[in-house]
Amino acid sequence: MLKKCMGNPSLIIPTEAIGIKDNLSYNEIHVQIVDRQVCKLRIKEVASVKVLWRNKFVEEATW
Repeated sequence: MLKKCMGNPSLIIPTEAIGIKDNLSYNEIHVQIVDRQVCKLRIKEVASVKVLWRNKFVEEATW
C-alpha cells in the first residue's frame, strides 16, 4: 500500500550552489587525500588513494 508523500520545502537544495550544467552533470572537486594504500598483485603493485570530496562527509570519502 502506497501512502501519499508530503514534501518538505526546507529540504530542497538549490542547484545553483552545486553548479549543475544543462546536461545534468557537475564536476566534483577533491578537498584532500585522506589515506593511501598499495595492493600487491602477483607481479605488480597498484596504488590507491582515498579522496575526500567537497560537499561530502568524511564517511563518504571514496577510494
